Amino acid sequence: MNDPAQSHQALNRAMLEAVDFVHAEGWDAQPTLFGLVPSRLLADQVADVEEDPLTLVVQEGLPEGITPGSGELLDYLGRIAWPGEVAGAVLAQEIVFRDSSAGAESETYRARLFSGVLRSGAELTLLQRRPTEAELEERGPFAEDEIDLRGGPGVAPGVIALLRQGLEQDPTFGEG
Repeated sequence: MNDPAQSHQALNRAMLEAVDFVHAEGWDAQPTLFGLVPSRLLADQVADVEEDPLTLVVQEGLPEGITPGSGELLDYLGRIAWPGEVAGAVLAQEIVFRDSSAGAESETYRARLFSGVLRSGAELTLLQRRPTEAELEERGPFAEDEIDLRGGPGVAPGVIALLRQGLEQDPTFGEG
């Protein structure tokens, strides 16, 4: 029997929920890590388990001063071992990138990078570009409320690999 919490559709829904959560927090935020728990395990707290097969659980207590894309963040992710009840993980972080399609003269942009994986092998990375000052002036005060997501294969493979590693590690290793 197929577990709906391990489907690409469930990951897509959870990623969009993570986007909404992080977007509501505003820009210039620390990285946010979410565990994805099958909603059936939280049935008394989730309104519609079939509609939302995964529930985001914000991971509190990321070490202070961890900056997006830093070695400290990568080291932290590399030491996580998720318990078996956790179906997946999502990391949201702000980045600076250069649009390679614009050629050598391309400018840099600020964005949010959302990377998510499930134990089933499903993975997804989305990019939400931050509006520039010029775009904010042109489009008005609500331009930051517009969420335009881009995605594709092969984006942030290192982050995806670290998130997947956390799902594959035995969380009891070293206890005792």
